[in-house]
Amino acid sequence: MPTQSVETMAQMLDAAWEKRTPIPPLSESIGLASVKEAYTIQTHWTELRLAQGEQVMGRKIGLTSKAIQQQLNVNEPDYGALWRSRYFAAHPSGQVEIPADLFLQPRLEGEIAFLLGQALRGPGVTWQQVLAATEALAPAVEIIDSRIENWRIKLVDTVADNASYGGFTVGPWSKQMREVDLRLVGMIIQQNGEPVAEGIGAAALGHPANSVAWLINKLAEFDIGLEPGDIVISGALARAVPVAAGDTFLLEMLGQPPLTVRFT
Repeated sequence: MPTQSVETMAQMLDAAWEKRTPIPPLSESIGLASVKEAYTIQTHWTELRLAQGEQVMGRKIGLTSKAIQQQLNVNEPDYGALWRSRYFAAHPSGQVEIPADLFLQPRLEGEIAFLLGQALRGPGVTWQQVLAATEALAPAVEIIDSRIENWRIKLVDTVADNASYGGFTVGPWSKQMREVDLRLVGMIIQQNGEPVAEGIGAAALGHPANSVAWLINKLAEFDIGLEPGDIVISGALARAVPVAAGDTFLLEMLGQPPLTVRFT
């Protein structure tokens, strides 16, 4: 793809992000078909934002559960950057408020976050190595959002769109979670007092650390690694739930303090 086209697509996505105005699928408007080219657009968009003062806190992994893949009609994971401007720090009480009007068409997911204590670089990284390099884990909420009209995405569309990143928050970091079999960790999400989603850790590629290993090995294709202090949110454990202003979500994860997210 010509450099000019990459720059144009990154600028279009950035304008959609800033103005909250969706654009047609890139797979249709420019015939984007290559996942590698889609990651090139994503990288250029992140570089554009970094030049504007943005910071990257780590990475997100998307499309790890069969439920989400079926919901969005894709068949493999993807990854994006966690931009600090959309990190919402939770109060020590486990509550956080997020302005709903920051987003175009938001949905909420419950995940497990990893805080790395050691650098990791692929290829060939295993889930055991991921856990050995992890300093702590935490329940996490990701707000996924799409700059693509009506979520009409193919894999290349969401990859270029920073893996449909909207924002995120995490609960208290726990070193004890490193000793837990993350495959069996249960999660329930309530929306306005009603259960709307439930899942277990195995929904994320069989084990959340498998998701992180996939990410590290995928990043190696672009000569990128992860560093100490990086946060990785490892993929949804259940379906994504649409969000509206006034909604209150309660995420409960076995053995961890509850996390309450209110959209104002």
